[in-house]
Amino acid sequence: MHLLILGATGPTGRRLLDAALECGDTITALARTPAALDDLADRITVVAGDATSRGDVSAAARGQDAIISALGTGRSLAPRELFDRASAAVLDAAEEQGVSRLIWLSAFGVGDTFASAGPAQKIVYRTLLRSVFADKKIADDRIRSSGLDWTLVYPTVLTNGPAKGEYHVADRLRMHGAPKISRADVANFMHQAAHGGEWIRRDAVITD
Repeated sequence: MHLLILGATGPTGRRLLDAALECGDTITALARTPAALDDLADRITVVAGDATSRGDVSAAARGQDAIISALGTGRSLAPRELFDRASAAVLDAAEEQGVSRLIWLSAFGVGDTFASAGPAQKIVYRTLLRSVFADKKIADDRIRSSGLDWTLVYPTVLTNGPAKGEYHVADRLRMHGAPKISRADVANFMHQAAHGGEWIRRDAVITD
């Protein structure tokens, strides 16, 4: 497939690149700091641009089969409307370029998934992550109401460990304790979802 990856310089995005390259896909990465992907310059197409810019996303989306977003705020707890603005730009660009498939990374605890969280998780979501999750919800709701073949992915706490290759994924999962999942497993799932139709127009909650 021809894939446009957003957030490719982040920790989950880099694992998406690995999964797509291993599969033999043709990859375009939209990045504000293209130099961060210099080590892959001979294997992917890197486009300088901003995921919140409709024009930048549209230019990068031309000729793509799917858009996969692994955008994140890093260590910052101030989203600055990143997900709101990026989702608006991506939906407009996808329509303009005729790209129907979108895989979008959200987070467990956003929107309806909050109800399935454990008591300790809910405290964190209501306090520490409140602003980030509110911004993510705006994006998720916009994507869900679009005409695209979307998949919204809701991982539990992300770790930097290796892929296990075994995990739980469903439209809804009730959580207990402190569930986690590796970024590598999430990236592999997102990549596989882009290649198949099982998760079209579905929420995918994923955890170990």
